[in-house]
Amino acid sequence: MLAILTTCIILTMTFFLMKLLPFSKPIGEDSAKFTYYLNQVSLGYVLDFKGETGGLGELLWNYQDTSGAWHYFYLRPSGEQYIAWVTGIFNGFNWGPSTFIQANVDSLVLIRDRLPYTIKVNVWEVVLSVPLGIALGIWAALKKNKMTDHIISTLVMIFISLPSFIIITFFMLIFCYKNNILPSQWPADSDPASRRALGYILPVLSLSFGSICGYCRFTRAELTEVMSSDFLLLARTKGLTKNQTIIRHALKNAMVPILPSILAEIIGVLGGSMILESLYGIPGVGSLYVTAIQRADYNVLLADMSFYTIIGLTAGVFLDLSYGFIDPRIRMGAKK
Repeated sequence: MLAILTTCIILTMTFFLMKLLPFSKPIGEDSAKFTYYLNQVSLGYVLDFKGETGGLGELLWNYQDTSGAWHYFYLRPSGEQYIAWVTGIFNGFNWGPSTFIQANVDSLVLIRDRLPYTIKVNVWEVVLSVPLGIALGIWAALKKNKMTDHIISTLVMIFISLPSFIIITFFMLIFCYKNNILPSQWPADSDPASRRALGYILPVLSLSFGSICGYCRFTRAELTEVMSSDFLLLARTKGLTKNQTIIRHALKNAMVPILPSILAEIIGVLGGSMILESLYGIPGVGSLYVTAIQRADYNVLLADMSFYTIIGLTAGVFLDLSYGFIDPRIRMGAKK
């Protein structure tokens, strides 16, 4: 319920902040403009009058249709637009058409068409980063305070500080522009399968470094703490070997706080990376967000921002709930 309330607050604030910006006027042929303004009228954002009317602010546009009738379009007050916006979402899940990216195409259609690209890249990132990050964390914990641990910890500190778009920029310089080994931009759907496969390498690696470092650091900290616990010492006194205590007890207990973060990241793959997708030309929801900002396509921007908000809050709720499923002892509201 708190997540739902938070979502409503964020989206409400976002809507009114968007309405403080200048109205997004379409470009192109008059017929396309007319279609766009009629869509805005049907959504409840714009008023349509037969003649010029005073007291309604700036005249957005006027047009004479094929029947000879004149249309004068004025912007509704923000409060009325908000009520129409919420009503449209609940009635027909209508978020409004695009203005510039693909004129008169529904915003959710644009997100739907671009979502598979984002999911594909981020699924491969999870597949690579989760096992590698956990394995490095276990290795560092088992070699605590030794040279191996120091090397891994230093590399983690370096790479976790570098954003993914910095890493992919460096990779593009080395592997694309200087050596021409990998594609410098996301391959088109019509390209050969081998080239499309090569197109995944740079974005997946760039996204993976931060996750690998995060899982490595988290796993090392949890496993190191568990390995110093009294119950492991008790297990050793009962005759278990060091490897047996690590596999049977230490790893099992260390995974309790780690597994929920993995589940939350799996949900988070829908979000993608805005800047990285734009740099590499990936036609995902992240690059759509940046394009909507650049072109002032407010309907798409609001729908995309709502999408990110819902994904982020859903991942957070799922993360909290998953603790109780993984370890019933910490289930919220459980009876003592």
